[in-house]
Amino acid sequence: MSEAIRFQDQVVIVTGAGGGLGRTHALLFAKHGAKVVVNDLGGSTHGEGANSSAADKVVEEIRAAGGTAVANHDSVTDGEKIVQHALDAFGRIDVVVNNAGILRDKTFHKMEDADWDLVYKVHVEGAYKVTRAAWPHMREQGYGRVIFTASTSGIYGNFGQSNYGMAKLGLYGLTRTLAIEGRKNNILVNAIAPTGGTRMTEGLIPPQVFEQLKPELISPLVVYLASQACEETSGLFEVGGGWIGKTRWERSLGVGFDPRAGFSPEDVAASWQQICDFDGAAHPADNIEALKEMMEHLQKYAL
Repeated sequence: MSEAIRFQDQVVIVTGAGGGLGRTHALLFAKHGAKVVVNDLGGSTHGEGANSSAADKVVEEIRAAGGTAVANHDSVTDGEKIVQHALDAFGRIDVVVNNAGILRDKTFHKMEDADWDLVYKVHVEGAYKVTRAAWPHMREQGYGRVIFTASTSGIYGNFGQSNYGMAKLGLYGLTRTLAIEGRKNNILVNAIAPTGGTRMTEGLIPPQVFEQLKPELISPLVVYLASQACEETSGLFEVGGGWIGKTRWERSLGVGFDPRAGFSPEDVAASWQQICDFDGAAHPADNIEALKEMMEHLQKYAL
């Protein structure tokens, strides 16, 4: 049987924790002994307005259950304020869960700059600001865990979500690089692509399925990834409805042309089927592995 996961004396920031996934994350962290900073600006799913009651109610829930938490009402774009609040309240920061997000869905030809900019600002800039403010503290103490919230809309694309998909896949790019930079200081960084029944997905998912996609079925993965028990870093996990799977990049073995003689668009066309053949595909884990086939190809023609 696995050892109990605890966050004794650890401080966790969960952004967008006034409802939905963030709320269940915060409650479960508190249940496992963490001191939780419940951040939520209290705006709408479209990024409009502000209301402090959402975060306050979650803190009340945590305290009523015997846990420790404080509410924070700053925007994630003021990430340094959120981190400073954690330091003022609890003296340290061990985990950042970047969960805050909004939707401004439109087909690309109807997209306005405000729709693009605000989604980027909340998802990407907000996650950057909070994580960047926490990063030096994690480096100094030689420990940290960061979770980013990606989406299948970013991995696979989704109609009407060019802005959202861009932001969500961008966060996974950030995950990969921070995992490399953070490892030497014992800072592990992972991303989840959740499917949950929340106010952001209500109306987008059939009602009979929506009821089964409880946010509570996503939080156990987040709490595990943020724990000392987890040694995973740079991972991307699709999760929802009680199911978890790890996602990875896949690339065909490709076709090599003579770099000295060059090649034509017609040569590309003639080799297209083989270029797109995933039989025996490679799964590069980093930039070095990604260059393997190309470097082996070049060596064939080395003088």
